[in-house]
Amino acid sequence: MKLILTSFSILWVLFTTPVNTAGNAILVQSTTSTKNSGFYDYILPKFQAETGITVNVVAVGTGAAIKNARNCDGDVLLVHSPEHEQKFVADGYAEKRYDVMYNEFVIVGPNTDPAGLSEMQDVTLAFEKIALMGAKFASRSDNSGTHSKEPSIWREARLNPEAWSGKWYFETGSGMGTTLNTAVGMSAYTLVDRASWHSFSNKHDFQIIMEGDKRLFNPYGIMLISKEKCPSVKSKEGQLFIDWLISDKGQKIIGQFTINERRVFNPHSD
Repeated sequence: MKLILTSFSILWVLFTTPVNTAGNAILVQSTTSTKNSGFYDYILPKFQAETGITVNVVAVGTGAAIKNARNCDGDVLLVHSPEHEQKFVADGYAEKRYDVMYNEFVIVGPNTDPAGLSEMQDVTLAFEKIALMGAKFASRSDNSGTHSKEPSIWREARLNPEAWSGKWYFETGSGMGTTLNTAVGMSAYTLVDRASWHSFSNKHDFQIIMEGDKRLFNPYGIMLISKEKCPSVKSKEGQLFIDWLISDKGQKIIGQFTINERRVFNPHSD
């Protein structure tokens, strides 16, 4: 059984400067954590001021962003699921994947920590304990980058939580904000990237319960969509955006972005 929730999954990020009608505006297909954290509001005006290129962003789950890119809807892809990104390149939809930044996933839950995870350091054992105790867990179940990470942990634990769907395992089929709200409402654990967590305002009694396992590493990759696959791609402007982000200057600017004085994305150069 799936918990069906309404979600506005497609969010257009448009800045106050009008889209350039001369043709040097680009479209980036991206994951929601970058948009919802305010990262684009922070960084894109700096890029536009320096280059004159307007960047418009479609922010959806990683799976949807990759699907849109495969449908030639966009010029650049920025997501966080290395396995799917590598397949995107292998299938010829991009020549190269560039590392741009990273953060980590964390497990959040009520401060009562009903499954007693706070002293644990192994995320696989933590997931095993959630299942053993039947503690509530809210899953995005939406083919996003976050959702791609979650089942990989369950597989390491040799568990299929979908067997308990609707009992203690709840599949929202929705974005991170909706899933976090569901978790808070149900006092359930959930997996979330650090940027989304720090930008989430409805925390109530929730806190980070577990962090630090190296398997929770969350890299973000950026790719120029192939002009051979998608002739309408603005390769020059798209590559300029990529080069700017991975340059020393761009990496420094990424590292200066904070939420409540906390850095939420680490530049790849760190």
